[in-house]
Amino acid sequence: MTTTDSDRILDTLTKGIEALTTSDAWRVHLEVQSRFHSYSFSNALLIVAQDQGATRVAGFATWKKLGRAVRKGERAIWILAPMIGKRTRSEDGEERRSIVGFRSVPVFDVAQTEGEPLPEVCRTLRGDDPTAWFDRLTACAQSMGYSVLSTELPGATNGDCTFALKRIRVESRNEPAQQVKTLAHELAHALLHEDIDDRPLVELEAESTAYMVCRTLGFDTGDYSFGYVACWAGGGPEAVARIKASGARIQRAAAVILDALEEVDQATAPEAAA
Repeated sequence: MTTTDSDRILDTLTKGIEALTTSDAWRVHLEVQSRFHSYSFSNALLIVAQDQGATRVAGFATWKKLGRAVRKGERAIWILAPMIGKRTRSEDGEERRSIVGFRSVPVFDVAQTEGEPLPEVCRTLRGDDPTAWFDRLTACAQSMGYSVLSTELPGATNGDCTFALKRIRVESRNEPAQQVKTLAHELAHALLHEDIDDRPLVELEAESTAYMVCRTLGFDTGDYSFGYVACWAGGGPEAVARIKASGARIQRAAAVILDALEEVDQATAPEAAA
């Protein structure tokens, strides 16, 4: 992949994000997302302790407004909501309301509901893997010291990368095209992010790298990648600015993966085995 090709693919990515984040689909997505609360660290721990696969949680009323209903017999996830006291006025005249305690409230994960589908801007890829890119990327991972495990993962997780174990896992129930894209994404994490604790940044870089690798391999992951990057990077101009800021790192990671693929292909070519 030449520098010109690399620049062209990154430009395609940024234009795709710009188009998505000015669309009606993006507006509806943001309206729906605004109904989901950002939970405190303590409540996040409570949610995970009760349902490790939870991805989006809300109460009965919120799910009803979104056209969905909690299925009969589902067990609630209990979190803590603050109890607000009466208004008081401070010496400087400012009105305040203090927290006087907490109460338990029930919420439910989207997987516990049924009804109208939530709007998606990040669509799981469909299709096969006729050229065995997954197996070849697995060989690349192994050359970098990582094992690859295809398995069922909790919730909506498509893949993960555990640095301490040098292990990548990929959701086995997804279609082959999505599995290839996910493996490229997790390889980018393995190359770039062992010492970086900035979730929006690492997800932007990993998905942009995966998009670049997959486009070079001959298939377009835009239906998934545009929405994924926009959701993590803030959308529109902010996402484009962040991609440009990380452009050199994204291009280097993609080059490393593609070079490793070429070495794998050369090592397994019929003449190499002869």
